Amino acid sequence: MDLSLWLALATAALLISLTPGAGAVNTMSNALNVGFRRSIWGIMGQQAALVVHVIIVALGLGVLVSHSPILFNVIRYAGAAYLVFLGIRQFMSRPVEDATAQATLAGEPGWSMFRRGMWVNLLNPKAIVFFLAFLPQFIRPDQPLVAQYSVVAVTVVVIDITVMWFFFALAAKSVRNFTRSAKGQRILNRCFGVLFVLLGGGLAILH
Repeated sequence: MDLSLWLALATAALLISLTPGAGAVNTMSNALNVGFRRSIWGIMGQQAALVVHVIIVALGLGVLVSHSPILFNVIRYAGAAYLVFLGIRQFMSRPVEDATAQATLAGEPGWSMFRRGMWVNLLNPKAIVFFLAFLPQFIRPDQPLVAQYSVVAVTVVVIDITVMWFFFALAAKSVRNFTRSAKGQRILNRCFGVLFVLLGGGLAILH
């Protein structure tokens, strides 16, 4: 991949990552609950899903999803239901008032955050269809495909990690002191809960 094409890919990937979505909401929620540094676990889970999406498109399965309304809708509604579930759970979360309980909350296993982040991004068929339309713009059929898709995957992942961690998670870190009070926790839990539900509802009803 030549430099000009790669720069176009990097610019597009940056703009996509900066667009708020379920991944951004999940990242900010993790940063508030477990801290900026440990929120990387959820971000890495989201990247695992992005790699799967790239592989799906590279193997041609994205065409199958985009042309099969039943398969598309099954994945779409599963993803919507999962986001709504996360939203309700977040909305109903009780404030943690003592230091010991807060430490327990911050001790959520990394694998748990990784798995949640992966499912948030994975159960989004629109991402597959988007990559199906997006990736071919940066692939040259007359050049080695594996190498090109590898460059695309690494570029997208590195940029998304940077944006998620140093933009969205860092933004959440700036208001984390707000969560030290029960009232602050309740407000933020409800705000993020509503955001997750809205995202899930949007995924279910938008075409």
